[in-house]
Amino acid sequence: MSVERVAAVDCGTNSLRLLVADVDTATGTLTDVERTMRIVRLGQGVDATGAFAPEALARTFAAVDEAAAACRRHGVAPGAVRFVATSASRDVSNRDEFVAGVRARLGVEPEVIPGAEEARLSFTGATRELRGSSPAGFLVVDLGGGSTEFVLGEGEPEAALSVDVGSVRLTERHLRSDPPTAAEVAAARADVTAALAAVGRRVPLERTRTLVGVAGTITTVTAAALDLTAYVPGTLHGARLPVDAVRAACDRLLGASRAERAAMPFVHPGRVDVIGAGALVWRTVLDHLAEVAGVGEVVTSEHDILDGTAFSAAERTTARTPAGPEGL
Repeated sequence: MSVERVAAVDCGTNSLRLLVADVDTATGTLTDVERTMRIVRLGQGVDATGAFAPEALARTFAAVDEAAAACRRHGVAPGAVRFVATSASRDVSNRDEFVAGVRARLGVEPEVIPGAEEARLSFTGATRELRGSSPAGFLVVDLGGGSTEFVLGEGEPEAALSVDVGSVRLTERHLRSDPPTAAEVAAARADVTAALAAVGRRVPLERTRTLVGVAGTITTVTAAALDLTAYVPGTLHGARLPVDAVRAACDRLLGASRAERAAMPFVHPGRVDVIGAGALVWRTVLDHLAEVAGVGEVVTSEHDILDGTAFSAAERTTARTPAGPEGL
């Protein structure tokens, strides 16, 4: 049988997300069984302290308990679960406490993956259904809370880099006023511009033909550009918008106060205080890509590292399954 029921957990700087899915390894298709997201803010204060805060770990472990319950409810075997942790988890001093807590609750070892693996999984999740219907030369931008990944390729990733600019990191580092001051915005933008220079030395951004944006910041900006009255994943997934419309939405979010952002029906309460910084990152990236590659359109995808992780979990499960009725 080619269909595997798997679970993927993506634990980032700002959120913990779960996908339980049926993956057909023969056709390369994925069908959602359950998809959830919890704002846990695991990266709270990490940029300044280098350690996970006790309250951040408590929030994250509560979300892991929920994920474990969902896996049991949907009959996912322990060997069919893959848990990946990204930016905030790479260099903290108390990483062992995080790893032990996840293992005790979910029964699997959390994989604190390097940026290159994060990029590969994001690329797979975001581009699999676009291949053949969009110009080859995909640039996937995965804008997270602690880092942003840039992955360029056609059928497979060919060049990638993860840089330490994200919505939580830049909010804590620079955007302390409400709304942020011009000086704060300039300082944050300088960080992003420096990061883009590093990306350009590793990733040939000028080869971009289809720009794909993934993760919560970018989908929220897209919801703003579409002026949605609620966050509707089905409307956001696959949306193609002119760069100028997305830029305007970024400016709107960055210039708003916290109260104004909280009143926007498409902004998750857990993103209210950091979406301005995320919008600043995305606006700066769009400006750069318009200049170096002539990009005029953005594709938003709800499929990202979580989907790529689910595909990889299914491939691992299939590889472990003996062939034939008696394993011969």
